[in-house]
Amino acid sequence: MRIAPSAALVCILACWIVIGVATTFRRQHSSTSETRRARGWTWGFALQVLSIGILWVLPRPDPPGLWLSVVAVALGAASAAVILSAQRALGCQFAYTARLVEGHRLIVAGPYRWVRHPIYSALFGMALANGLVLSRWPAIPIFVVLYFAGTAIRTRSEERLLRGQFGAEFEDYAARVPALIPVPGRKL
Repeated sequence: MRIAPSAALVCILACWIVIGVATTFRRQHSSTSETRRARGWTWGFALQVLSIGILWVLPRPDPPGLWLSVVAVALGAASAAVILSAQRALGCQFAYTARLVEGHRLIVAGPYRWVRHPIYSALFGMALANGLVLSRWPAIPIFVVLYFAGTAIRTRSEERLLRGQFGAEFEDYAARVPALIPVPGRKL
């Protein structure tokens, strides 16, 4: 049994819209001022955007099957929930740029308890869900390589900033919590 790509794709696009609206209309904290910004993260951001764009330029010739659609929608919805939870945990510290703000704290609660960069992990899940229902299979490995290259650039930039700010506290956190992929059964 096949499901029209539009049904699964509409669900995934709805997840993208929810994230976009929640991010755009977040309550801004006017008293929070930036104290330091990392350099080099923009190249990583550009690679991540390019990787996701590739999923849109090689469309599938046929609709995905029902099970692939169900898996993709579940992955998209779960990823959206993680992104929203991570934004909530970051509060006024959330930004697209790698930066520190006045009174910056090391966030280790919410999804940051399981991975150091949950937004990047979940964004990967959202884009993969998108690709599963929309893209030809050859686009997916290209997406994966470019996305992880961009993510590596961004995480290194952010972690340099956090190491400089929090020192041993960040080192301890990094030793306990994996960067992108949660490890089942790992003692936190």
